[in-house]
Amino acid sequence: MVNCLENWLRKFLFVSVLGGGLSSCINTKKAIYFKDQSDGAIKASASIPQTIIEPNDILGIQVSSLNQDASSAFNVANREDMAATTLSGTRNEAGGYLVAKTGDIAFPILGNIHVSGLTKDQLTDSLTHMLNDRKLLIDPIVSIRMLNFKVTVLGEVGKPSVIPVPSEKISLLEALGMAGDITINGRRDNVLVIREEPGRKVIKRLDLNSSDLFTSPYYYLQSNDVVYVEPNKAKVRSGSNAAMWVTVVLAALSFGIIAVTNIK
Repeated sequence: MVNCLENWLRKFLFVSVLGGGLSSCINTKKAIYFKDQSDGAIKASASIPQTIIEPNDILGIQVSSLNQDASSAFNVANREDMAATTLSGTRNEAGGYLVAKTGDIAFPILGNIHVSGLTKDQLTDSLTHMLNDRKLLIDPIVSIRMLNFKVTVLGEVGKPSVIPVPSEKISLLEALGMAGDITINGRRDNVLVIREEPGRKVIKRLDLNSSDLFTSPYYYLQSNDVVYVEPNKAKVRSGSNAAMWVTVVLAALSFGIIAVTNIK
C-alpha cells in the first residue's frame, strides 16, 4: 500500500511539472523580428513626423543676426535652469520657453505669442516674419528645439523607462533597444503605440514580425508617444496559475505524507 501511494505521488508530481512546462512553451516564430523579410532593399515611405507644439512643452528658441547685441535680448528664456531630481541623482534641466495652458509663450519684446498647434517650422517662419516686419533685427535666423522630447516604453521589455530624445528623432526599434529590447515573454506581433493628438489619443497596434513596420507612419515616434509591449499567453498563464499550482502540489504532498504516516 505504501509503495502504491509513493508511486501515485511520483506520477502526480511528474504530470504537474510536465503541465507547467508545456504551459510556458514559447512559439519561437513569434519571437523573431521581421520573419517575412528576405535580403534586399526596402523603399521606405515612412517620413519623420512633424511634432505639433502643445501646452506644457518646453521650447528652446535661439535668435541670431549680424547684430549680436540686439539678438541677445531675444535669447532670455522665460524660465531659469531648474534642478530635477531623478533616480540617478540631481541634474540641471536646460531653460526654455514653457508653453502655457493657453498655448502661449512669453517672448521678449514681442510679448505673448500663441504657439500651440504649430509645428517647429511654422513657428520658426512666424517668429522670423515678426522680427523682420517690426524691424527689430536684420535678416534674423531663428532656431527652435523641443527640449522635452521624450518617449515612454512599458510592459515586457528589459528596462521599462522614459527615454529623452535630444535629437528629436527616434524609431520604434531604437526606443525598444534603449529599453532593453522585448523579453522572450513579450508579444512582438501586437505592440501598442499610444499617440497624443490635439483633442484625442490614437492607439495603433503594430506587428514587429512583419516588415510592414518599415513603411508604417508609426515607424518613427513622436514626442510623448507611449509604447506598450503586451505579455504573451504563456506569461499570463504562468503568472495566474503559479499560486494555484503551488497550493495544489503542497496539498497533495501533505495528503501523501499524512496517508503514508497513518499506514505505517
